[in-house]
Order: sequence, then structure tokens, then C-alpha cells
Amino acid sequence: MTAPARKQRRRRSRPPRLSTGPREHGIGSFLKNLGPGLVTGAADDDPSGISTYSQAGAAFGFGLLWTALLSFPLMVAVQLMCARLGLVTRRGLASVLRKYYPPWLLWFACGLLLVGNTINIAADLSGMGAGAELLTHVDHIWFVPVFAVVILLFLMFGSYAMLLRIFKWLTLVLFAYVVAAFLAKPSWSAVAKGTFLPQITFTKEYLFTFVAIFGTTISPYLFFWQAAQEVEADEALTNEIGDRPRRALERELRSARTDVSAGMIISNVVMYFIILTAGATLHAHGHTQVQTAAEAAKALEPVAGKLAALLFTLGIVGTGLLGVPVLAGSAAYAIAEAAAWRRGMDTQPHQARNFYLVIAASMVIGVGLSFSPIDPIRLLLWSAVINGILAPPLIIIVLVICNNPKVMGSFRNGRTLNVFGAIAAAIMSGSALALIASWTGLIK
Repeated sequence: MTAPARKQRRRRSRPPRLSTGPREHGIGSFLKNLGPGLVTGAADDDPSGISTYSQAGAAFGFGLLWTALLSFPLMVAVQLMCARLGLVTRRGLASVLRKYYPPWLLWFACGLLLVGNTINIAADLSGMGAGAELLTHVDHIWFVPVFAVVILLFLMFGSYAMLLRIFKWLTLVLFAYVVAAFLAKPSWSAVAKGTFLPQITFTKEYLFTFVAIFGTTISPYLFFWQAAQEVEADEALTNEIGDRPRRALERELRSARTDVSAGMIISNVVMYFIILTAGATLHAHGHTQVQTAAEAAKALEPVAGKLAALLFTLGIVGTGLLGVPVLAGSAAYAIAEAAAWRRGMDTQPHQARNFYLVIAASMVIGVGLSFSPIDPIRLLLWSAVINGILAPPLIIIVLVICNNPKVMGSFRNGRTLNVFGAIAAAIMSGSALALIASWTGLIK
């Protein structure tokens, strides 16, 4: 690829919000501020998330709606720290660890990411296959390698930006859960109670579901992805206009706050209404365990009727086609940064062989794990729980980095980010330890 062609491609795929021109106001300015944070928020509602929220509503009705209010500021804080890290240092999370911290900490963080991502990829591919099985009645396992190959070819030889533009529109079908929630005519007093009055129990099932909810909303792969995408966007802008003044960085940090907040709002609205819809439909009719894709699709019957399976399939396949590339990409960014390899979604395979080998290896291992005897829906739930257990140490690492003056200079965390980041680490650590205690019999 020629240099002008590479530059033109970067322009097409660059998020639009990094601008040093005159400041705009109103809806135009708001839309220009949206970029990596919005994509991260959309990828957060992957098949693992849909299944986890459906199971939460089926098992506990409206009893876990309050987690949407609790998780939102924590999600924003963690993702904003990662965005700021990428913008200020012009390095991804693994690259910062490689430069400023000992190798054991770098590979410990990357190891946690790889474990969680590999299982999550397998679960998401299996979930996508389960959705396709609903419509075709062909065993889901045959669809898993097909989806994996399609995604891998897009990432290696197509434009990742094009993949996002096509498939992120499919995620809009998730807003059918919003409509379904109203058509199911729930008791709104019960909805309000579940939203604002938490009822916490220390049973195995409750702890399992709670850890899964936080594991699928505050996931390790999003930390690495957010920082890496901010760096790529900055590199594309620098190649076009040259280095930026300090005031431009300050504007970008403000834009990042808008971008991340918007992405997390969308993610949490979808989360809230999936739980609400499942509670108003599945739980209300005694379906307290979501074991299959068909059972999960029943939540959409109030809005889609016999087309519920189609709507569910479009949603879970669309989110998978968005989420799986982010999962594989975040692993590749982390390993490439740790090993100082060339990386980037806009490079060609021959330009960044090792980067794309990591992506391919993640997909191959994910396909292999998807052939396990575990039902796809249960595998999706378990992947969320595993992420919930692995995330706390990574949140602590991000907090330490973002308060290091050698790394962040004068752009270290303020009090608000530190407080909410610490709360996220404490809640997720405490719930994960409680869940492990319940498995060992210390909590019954």
C-alpha cells in the first residue's frame, strides 16, 4: 500500500472527535466528540452481556435493576482513566507498563487479559451460533467457525472501521428490549423498588449473577482497547496535522469525558431494559433459568411475537460481530505493546505479522474452546463471571498508573476518578471473594 493510500485510509477510519479547529456547540459538537468511547460502550453489550442480563431478570425479576445505577459511574471512571492514559502518554496500557514498571507486572496484566479474552471469545462465538441455530435449526457448533473466519478476514484484509459501521447498526435491535419492557406492562412500583431499593442476599446464585453483571460491564479487555484506540486516533491526527499544543490535549481530555460517558450511558440503558424485560416476561411466567437461546428470546415476544427469535438472533449476532473483534483486538494490542511489535487495525498483515498472529491465535483457541460440552448460554454467563474475578487487580493497576506523576505528569487522576475507581475495585473484589467463599462452603 502506498503512503498516500495509507494516509487516506487512516482518515476514513479515524474517530472524528479529535479536532483542533474552532469549537462548535450544540448537537454537531456533541456528535463530533463521539469516538472510541462510544464503540467501547457498544461492544460492552456483547452476547455475554445479553445473556447475563437476561438471566439476572429471569432469576430475580426486578431485584437487580439497581446494579445499573451503581455500575454506571464506576464504568465511566474506569474507562475514562484508560482513555486519559492513552491520550496523555500516547501509549496503550501494556506499553506504559513496559516502559515504567517491572516485567512481571506487565505480563501479569497481559496474562489476566488473555485468560478472560480467550474464554469470552469462545462464549461469544458460541452464543452467536446459538442465535443462528434458533432460525435454521442447524446445530450452533457449525456456525462458530463460520463467524470466526468472517470476522478474521474482515480484521486482516478489510477495514475494521467498515466492520464497525456495518455491524454496530445491528446492535440497535437491542433497543427492542426498551419497547418490550413497556408492552409487557410491568408493575412500575415494583420496577421503582428494584431500581432504588437494593435487596442483597448472599446466596450462591445471587453472588454468581452479581459478579457476572459487573464482569460483563467492567471487563478487562475494554481497559486495553480504550487506551489503544485513543492512541491510534491520536497517531492518525498527528500524521495529518503534526504535533499538538497543550491546549489541544486539554480539549481532547474534555471530549473524551463526553465520549466515554455517552458510550457508558448507551451500554447501561440497554443493560437496564434487558433486565427489566426479562423480569417482566420470563420471571413473571416462572421461567427463572435461561438455559437456551430460545428461552432468552422469549423476553422479546411482547414486541416481536413469532419474530422474537429473529430479533434476538440479529441482536446477539450483531453484538458478537462488534464484540469479538474488540476482544481479539485488545489481546493483540496488549501483546504487541508488551513485546514492542508494530500494531494497528489499519496496518496490513504483512506490515504487522505478529499483531495479526495474536488475533488469529485468539480466534482459533476461542473456536476450540467453543466445542466444550457446556451449553452456549451457560458458557456466556461463566465468561462474565471469570471477567468479574479477573478485573479487580487490573483496575488497581490502572489506578496506580493514573496517579503516577512520571507517567501522567500534571494530568494525574483527580479525587473523583480515584474515589469511583477505588469503589469499583472494592465492590468487584469483595463480590468475587464472596462468590469464591460460597463455592468453598464458607458462605451457604
